[in-house]
Amino acid sequence: MQRVIYSLYIDIPVEEHYGDSKIKFDSPEKASVTVNAFKKHYDKLVNTKITYAEYCESDFIMYEYDEQYKTFEQNFKKDFPEFTGYEVVNFYKIHLLDELSKKYDEVLYLDFDAVPLTSESFFDAWDLSNGICVYNNNDHVRKDYNTVQGIRSPTAKYFNCHAMLLDYGLNPSNDVINTGIIGARKEDIQKLDYFGKFRDVIDMMTSLREERGGLYPDNIVDMFRYDNETIFSFKTKVNQINIQWLDNKWHYFLDTQKFIPEETKIVHAISKDFDLVWRRYES
Repeated sequence: MQRVIYSLYIDIPVEEHYGDSKIKFDSPEKASVTVNAFKKHYDKLVNTKITYAEYCESDFIMYEYDEQYKTFEQNFKKDFPEFTGYEVVNFYKIHLLDELSKKYDEVLYLDFDAVPLTSESFFDAWDLSNGICVYNNNDHVRKDYNTVQGIRSPTAKYFNCHAMLLDYGLNPSNDVINTGIIGARKEDIQKLDYFGKFRDVIDMMTSLREERGGLYPDNIVDMFRYDNETIFSFKTKVNQINIQWLDNKWHYFLDTQKFIPEETKIVHAISKDFDLVWRRYES
């Protein structure tokens, strides 16, 4: 059984995070928090993942801004000039998932701000033959047509996928998938066929973004973007992929609560409060 853990760090300029978003929450100041925190804590964020891969007896690959990424970015921006740098990076991490499934039997992806706090192997804890392991953000969705939230909010992703599934002729009910941590076996990654008919998917998303006066009010349409997680959710429905939902132990969101429970296995520091993470890691 060949296994790999991988992560990704690309220093995305602040102005490339939110593109042409009309939502006031999507500000350069918000993006700069992420940019600066990653630079400050880079070494520890890499080393903790290397250590965890050793516990899991798996390979570890750290992807960064190298020739491989530059080629991907150049080709992707040529085909899809409407994408922001942030969006390109997030499609790149799924591209890597596809590529690694050609060599490895099981793959674990960790966002750069996801830090393992355990020596227990993910691959032992989760039987990946039962489906792809991801977390859902369904509890954070506001199914209110009058709501206004950021383009990367769970609500935005829910309505965007809702519109895509309807357009495709399927039941619009969907799960808001978070791809900050992904565990999967090669068979399911290949069945997901994420980049299959990708141009058609993007053209559909563009059409839905431009539609005014239809099923969705303008404030909902304004939240639509080319989001990797929206497409991931869409593809799980189209291609009937089995999913296992990660629990809070294996994907703990550290946001504003300033607390990491003792039972946490992997903390996803979306707050970028890495000083708190290191105190917990070293305790």
